[in-house]
Amino acid sequence: MKRQLLFLGMSAIISLSGCGNDSNEQTHEGHLQEPKQQEMDHSDHSQMDHSSSGEVPEGLKDAEKPTYKVGSQAMMNADHMDGMDGAEATIVGAYDTTVYTVSYTPTTGGEKVTNHKWVIHEEIENAGDEAFKPGAEVTLKADHMKGMDGAEAVIDSAQQTTVYMVDYTSKADGEKVTNHKWVTESELTPK
Repeated sequence: MKRQLLFLGMSAIISLSGCGNDSNEQTHEGHLQEPKQQEMDHSDHSQMDHSSSGEVPEGLKDAEKPTYKVGSQAMMNADHMDGMDGAEATIVGAYDTTVYTVSYTPTTGGEKVTNHKWVIHEEIENAGDEAFKPGAEVTLKADHMKGMDGAEAVIDSAQQTTVYMVDYTSKADGEKVTNHKWVTESELTPK
């Protein structure tokens, strides 16, 4: 019993210390499990491939009137990766799509990843024209993290928005990140 209380106390401390600026995204995520999900998000994203080639999935359409135009700068207020929150981003792509948070078990083994931000509609196998609803079971064809491509996943949340591919310098380690996929419009503010 003491061990369980100690674990719960430590989990709460870790969760509270890492989630202070996440108020924008809490409206569509389960409040009762939020601390556990956030803790897992931070540890699991260490395997994330921060940079990419810049290739976009087939069928992804450029945004017609993005709030942040390609080549412009914006400030990020996202914390799904270390060093992202408060970093200045350069917009390298803007696309209108449905964006999802997903839970999946990596094809390479390991612990289940919960509430991963973000996978877009065009990164789901046999996506079709209609957006998936929360609870839908899908197969991922995204490669942001090891073991993601081909993994069976459950849609946790869905929203129609503009997503951005961005370049930025990590505030955590000074690493230059290029063509990062994805940041949502609500995770950006004017510079």
